[in-house]
Amino acid sequence: MAKERFKIIPSVYLVLIKDNKILLSRRYNTGYFDGNYSLPAGHLEGNETFIQGLVREVKEEIGVVLAPVDLKLVHTMNRMIPDNERADFFFTAEKWQGEPKIMEPEKCDDLRWFDLDNLPKNIVPYIRQAINSILNNIIYSEREGNEK
Repeated sequence: MAKERFKIIPSVYLVLIKDNKILLSRRYNTGYFDGNYSLPAGHLEGNETFIQGLVREVKEEIGVVLAPVDLKLVHTMNRMIPDNERADFFFTAEKWQGEPKIMEPEKCDDLRWFDLDNLPKNIVPYIRQAINSILNNIIYSEREGNEK
């Protein structure tokens, strides 16, 4: 009998920065780090590339339209948490269409631009690590923990 292959969960994130500010959304009613800020993000649904998944998720979450050609991979994180492992891909874009707004009020209760020099204290820990890595041009990081 063949051994089942190892599986890893892929996630994609959008890092929008303009005028020295970063766009963050506060999680609400999701059961995962509710009350903490994160980035617009989501999981791949299968049969889509990382960029296709990000374009879809960003449109669903914040109503912004991204052109795949405008996306740039800026960080990759391997997260090992108790039940599974994750591969997180962080992209940035200098151009987009539309103004970011909350499109899923049942999952997000705040969306705003924060000064990069004055980020809120309540950022999801691995997201803070990713932001710090991106600001320091670190393209790969790892994280172990019981984040759930």
